[in-house]
Amino acid sequence: MMKSTGKQGDLNGFLDRGSHLRGDLQFETHFRVHGSLTGEVNTEGELIVGEGGVVEGQLRVGQIIISGLVKGSINAAAKVQITSTGKVYADVETPSLIVEDGALFEGKCTMSRDGAKTGAGPKLVAAKAAAAREA
Repeated sequence: MMKSTGKQGDLNGFLDRGSHLRGDLQFETHFRVHGSLTGEVNTEGELIVGEGGVVEGQLRVGQIIISGLVKGSINAAAKVQITSTGKVYADVETPSLIVEDGALFEGKCTMSRDGAKTGAGPKLVAAKAAAAREA
């Protein structure tokens, strides 16, 4: 399924702050977004959305770590992690969802431990997680 043999040094690409890419993105191991990406992402690897990064569109990934903003839909074969600075406005399908304290997640999450849509129906989890740092 997922190519997790890549080392952190196996970065396929980096979209820096101030850059905007519109279109389809495909890569093998790791890709970091600190700028803005609009379109489709298809990979068995890991997409990292850094603080200040914005990704809008349909994402089919092995796993994703979100510290910026993601809008659209996420289908992750292994894991979706939303860090304390992450904001997600998307429907998510993944076997593993991690939402850190302080993160924002609005959407629905469908979870299946086998990562496939076979067998008994997956659990449907309606999730909204937001921490109020200042009242």
